[in-house]
Amino acid sequence: MDLEELSRVRRDLVDFSAQAFASFARRDQRFWGEVYLRGLMLDGERKSVEPMAARLPDGDRQSLQQFLTDSTWDPVPVRAAMARRMAELIEPEAVVFDDTGFPKCGNESAGVARQYTGSLGKTANCQVAVTTHLATDAASYPANWRLFLPEKGWDPLSPLCPDPAAVRARRSRCKIPEEVRHRQKWRLALDSLDELTAWGVQVPLALADAGYGDAFEFRQGLTDRALSYVVGVKADMAAQPASAQRCTPAYRGRGAPPKPAYPDKPVSVAALAADQKGAARKTVAWRTGTKHHGGKTRTLRSRFIAIRIRPAGDAVAKYYRGQDLPECWLLAEWPTGADAPVQFWLSNLPADTPIKTLVRWAKLRWRIEHDYREMKVGLGLDHFEGRTWRGFHHHITCVAVAHAFLTWLRLGKETAAA
Repeated sequence: MDLEELSRVRRDLVDFSAQAFASFARRDQRFWGEVYLRGLMLDGERKSVEPMAARLPDGDRQSLQQFLTDSTWDPVPVRAAMARRMAELIEPEAVVFDDTGFPKCGNESAGVARQYTGSLGKTANCQVAVTTHLATDAASYPANWRLFLPEKGWDPLSPLCPDPAAVRARRSRCKIPEEVRHRQKWRLALDSLDELTAWGVQVPLALADAGYGDAFEFRQGLTDRALSYVVGVKADMAAQPASAQRCTPAYRGRGAPPKPAYPDKPVSVAALAADQKGAARKTVAWRTGTKHHGGKTRTLRSRFIAIRIRPAGDAVAKYYRGQDLPECWLLAEWPTGADAPVQFWLSNLPADTPIKTLVRWAKLRWRIEHDYREMKVGLGLDHFEGRTWRGFHHHITCVAVAHAFLTWLRLGKETAAA
């Protein structure tokens, strides 16, 4: 990049930053916000305050630290402005829910605990944040965030909390707002979705992995919000085949008359998919891969089965008590050479939806891996060294703004069109 182009990018960043941080009350907050963004995008292994301040020509460690951890600016208006701007820019086809972990030493950072995180693939001492992304095949943006607070160690009002006084003291040190309590990750995802809607960002399709899709309450929450969904589920999820019908057993003359019920017990979605004959497996291609083989990219394809089923289980049966269980799609990936299906999704898309469409939406979740890789490798998402609730949310909001700026540059938009 030559000096002229570098100067143009710098001017663009100043303009972009001014719009992103327009809600800030003070000029010095807007100035240090732009400096912090530059620090996140400069080369360097660590993107915490001290090494960034050392690299920046106008960096000041104390001022950057104050901007990040002590300044009272509200990250929500920043996220709202960026969500609206990026939704207009990338025209998202789906909203994708996921979560990511931040490894930590010690137990004093807000929300830290021994917990499983998919980003590490194991249980570790870490923070976990629920993320909400706007996505297409070509671009995506992490529009909203929720820091997960484990119930046992961070909610003093929970019956699982062994020492409420100690937890309250730890929360006070981390400056966690009094009203913030433990909420399941799927509830945080729905909260984030509702906030996006309040900001004026609406996307008709929701995608998530099995960590969310396995929760009936999450799927029903999407349905109640008039969203179509394609969500991962585990192989052992219980279901009835679509052909199953409730029937009323004969009355034997004792007790209350029997009520209509399904005559057979539900089975796993893996069993329903495995029962399908080989002819039901369709080879579907969904996109061109990013890896090159012999100078050429490879089209990604696999074999899939799509059948209609009725999800079951205690929560579903309770919600639909006295009614037929509703039908939905079960999509299963069964690669050539595999003895059984290896991945499963549920979808409430219409019954005439082509299998190619189901596969495309199921596989669109790959897009957010670009977000995580860019934010963690290039923008220092998990380099925040502070412990406070406010500092964590300030940092991840600034990382998201930096991600938005880079996405805007990649898509080749002129400054005047922003």
